[in-house]
Amino acid sequence: MILSKINQKQNHRLGKEIAIRADGSQDIGIGHIMRCLTLADGLTVDGAVCHFVVRHIPQTLRQLIVQKGHLLHELPAGEIFCPRDDDTAHAAWLGTSWETDASHTRELLDQIKPSWLILDHYALDARWETQVLPSSCRLMVIDDLVDRSHIAHLLLDQNVGRTESSYKQLVPEDCEILLGPQYVLLRPEFARLRAQSLSRRQSPHLEHILITMGGADKDNITGWLLDCIEDLDFKQRLTVTVVLGASASHAETIHKQAAKANYRIKVAQNVTNMAELMVEADLCLGAAGSTAWERACLGLPSIIFSLADNQRGAAETLSNEGYAYFIPQQRPDDMKQELLNTLQDYAHPYILKNASSKAAALVNGSGTAIIRQKIGALS
Repeated sequence: MILSKINQKQNHRLGKEIAIRADGSQDIGIGHIMRCLTLADGLTVDGAVCHFVVRHIPQTLRQLIVQKGHLLHELPAGEIFCPRDDDTAHAAWLGTSWETDASHTRELLDQIKPSWLILDHYALDARWETQVLPSSCRLMVIDDLVDRSHIAHLLLDQNVGRTESSYKQLVPEDCEILLGPQYVLLRPEFARLRAQSLSRRQSPHLEHILITMGGADKDNITGWLLDCIEDLDFKQRLTVTVVLGASASHAETIHKQAAKANYRIKVAQNVTNMAELMVEADLCLGAAGSTAWERACLGLPSIIFSLADNQRGAAETLSNEGYAYFIPQQRPDDMKQELLNTLQDYAHPYILKNASSKAAALVNGSGTAIIRQKIGALS
């Protein structure tokens, strides 16, 4: 029998039970867990008890889930993953077969008896959902890829440019589909600080750059960016704040690099005040992941980079629509020159202001509240 290993609580349960199936790792990233945490925090306020069902997750995220008062259930190890012709594109992220994962998860759900299952996992599709979903349980799927079928009652895709026709053949007719950045799952502090952030950008000057490359940054894009900034002719007027994830692979190297730099660098790791740091920054160099929506809500202009194949499509769309500036992978010298040219452009106040206004029009920070209302209405 599969039991929760951490933070088991048998008493004081209020309202409905909600199960969340998601993972986080160096390959998967931490964005899936983080946006599910945002939703779980809100649902807890509404009286729900949220259960995170995970197979791969770093210790820092385990601790964060528990610290926030949610229940954490870790699935046991399955057999070694062996690719098959009918696997999903990201099947390897599961670390075992979908059938094994479905069996383990269903056993756990039979104990939890949730009224909702929230699924945020690129490796799983309708086959898994059919095996796992109890008859009395509703299913919400969070997706970004439009590459597999679901039996969802509610589907969220928060990316730019999606239309209902994208999912027409992938979900049941009665599935409610929520599309676009207006539904982005953001923590409440971003909506709370939005007005303050937009106000300070009315007369902007490029003096403070924020660098944030996600949880691990295994390729050390952060270090490359710091090297590039050394070649800016206005670097002496800059303050650069580097935010490293809890599992940052090159943290020691970055700290040494910052100590030797010819401009001002502040390094922080595993921060809890990201919204405030974004408000203080004039420009962000960041990954094209979930933090792209946080920056947009605060009107923070961004130069973005794709750290995984599944980020590239969203990065290109954001750039093509003018919400951010995307620098794709190319020859290192070409990437460096494009970055330096773009930084020179953003040094012009009117370009910085226009970029801020465009970004702010994309996301207003109300998405989490809307999803909470939808789940409550369908329960």
